[in-house]
Amino acid sequence: METVKFTQMKDGDREDYAFLTEHETEYAAGTADRLLAAMVELDKSLSGYKVTRLGHSLQAATRAWNAGADIDWVVSALLHDIGDIYAPYNHDEYAAAILRPFVREQCAWVVEKHGDFQLLYYGEHVGANPHKRDAFKGNAYFDDCAEFCERWDQSSFDPDYPTRPLDFFAPLVREVFARKTYDPVVVRAGQREALSNAARAAARSAT
Repeated sequence: METVKFTQMKDGDREDYAFLTEHETEYAAGTADRLLAAMVELDKSLSGYKVTRLGHSLQAATRAWNAGADIDWVVSALLHDIGDIYAPYNHDEYAAAILRPFVREQCAWVVEKHGDFQLLYYGEHVGANPHKRDAFKGNAYFDDCAEFCERWDQSSFDPDYPTRPLDFFAPLVREVFARKTYDPVVVRAGQREALSNAARAAARSAT
């Protein structure tokens, strides 16, 4: 069987859908590598900054790594702007949709809202509301998003910051996207992890 028998989904049978499920499972297994390839394409994205969009993403992930952040935070920092190429007007939602099945709810929410939180730094200069993030006050992850933006996002445009290469983060991306999707053990709805961990940061700096 090389293709399904139907031309309308409603006409498919169990054999057809078993065949498709096998193909879809095999294709999904390559998600991490497709994302890593897409990261390289970020160099063709927004220009004008002192670093490329890929450089910005790698710098944010490096800052997260150096802070002792856990794997969910590091991968989320790396991929937070991956939507810039295909969804420039809602890149944050785009990135969050990619991450949500595989990371902690906390991280997906922060990535989804970081665009609104970032307006604090430049909204007044472009005619946007710099306090748009105030709409989310009271959310359990509000402070996490504020910290994410302050420490890892808005600060990661420095061409002199020692930034790790994409190959360094590739195993982390593959580990995250090899997880069972929407696993409650991973998603951990309502639970928070600090963005930094001094002991983990010290161990990483020693290697």
